[in-house]
Amino acid sequence: MKIDASISGDLKTTAKEAARLESIGYDGLKVAELNHDPFLPLTIAAEHTSNIELIASVAVAFARNPMSMCHLGHDLNAFSEGRFVLGLGTQVRPHIVNRFSMPWHKAPRQMREFLAAMDAIFDCWYFNEPLNFDGEYYQHTLMPKTFTPTDKQYGAPELLLSATGPLMTKVAAEAADGLIMHPFSTEKYIREVNLPAIQEGLRNTDRDREDYVLDYAPMIVTGDTEEAFERARHAVRGRLAFYGSTPGYRAVLDLHGWGELQPELNRLMKQHRNDEMADLISDEILETFAVVGEPEQVVDEICHRFGGLVDRTSFSIPGMSDERLAELLQRFKNAASVNKAST
Repeated sequence: MKIDASISGDLKTTAKEAARLESIGYDGLKVAELNHDPFLPLTIAAEHTSNIELIASVAVAFARNPMSMCHLGHDLNAFSEGRFVLGLGTQVRPHIVNRFSMPWHKAPRQMREFLAAMDAIFDCWYFNEPLNFDGEYYQHTLMPKTFTPTDKQYGAPELLLSATGPLMTKVAAEAADGLIMHPFSTEKYIREVNLPAIQEGLRNTDRDREDYVLDYAPMIVTGDTEEAFERARHAVRGRLAFYGSTPGYRAVLDLHGWGELQPELNRLMKQHRNDEMADLISDEILETFAVVGEPEQVVDEICHRFGGLVDRTSFSIPGMSDERLAELLQRFKNAASVNKAST
């Protein structure tokens, strides 16, 4: 199991943050597309590191087009000498249409075609195949040599797709190198919903599970002091309430018998009653979705729940010293190795 940590997209701090995570011993660093484009900080991170993997987790696919995404993926993978991992997601319709002013179609169908177009472009660049992709949403039929990358030594980046529901999960299994699971998930949902969809998709493409990446980072409630622990508990309750208010995530609640909570959370959210939303997240819900305990307990519990099930995860504790984090990270890797050997 590879262990990652996230950095902000602040270009002024990227070099220092990236070098720090590599020195602690993390396998990968992630930058999400929130209030910054993820590709610029990842480029800086590539220049100031030598071993750690560089992960866009996630970049908004539909805010771009397959050709522009291929150029970004190729350039970062070439510059980092094969260390780039391209994580893509759809976002939701209001953001694509109203924030990015881009078209939104049927998301799983559009994403499948987006990834197929990227495959066609990469095949053109790396294997000299003619570019003749004529899809329902994307058309790419022109690629003069002048515009074809020449630094092809490291090829295309590993491509992971973010998904929650079974339709997008199936797209991820059939068309991507791995799946990034949403943090609003549970071990039960992964085993009973995500994994069967993944296995079906892999069978359809004659691939083995060992060749596929499952990336899941559970929410964590921990801290070295009681005050830090309570801050983390309050923050995670708020995140769970926010995610739980979204109709698209109700399926996770339904699996546990908590589906009726979703419309109530949605009603409170529309009224900006955030504290009341968080109050609806019981200890049982909190401990089902999140990993709760002292730092060492959290490490052991993540390995117990997800060791042998997922291939990548994320772990960090704000405010903790680098020395302490390095110790916990080594404990994490030792526990994950033991768990993998026993499964």
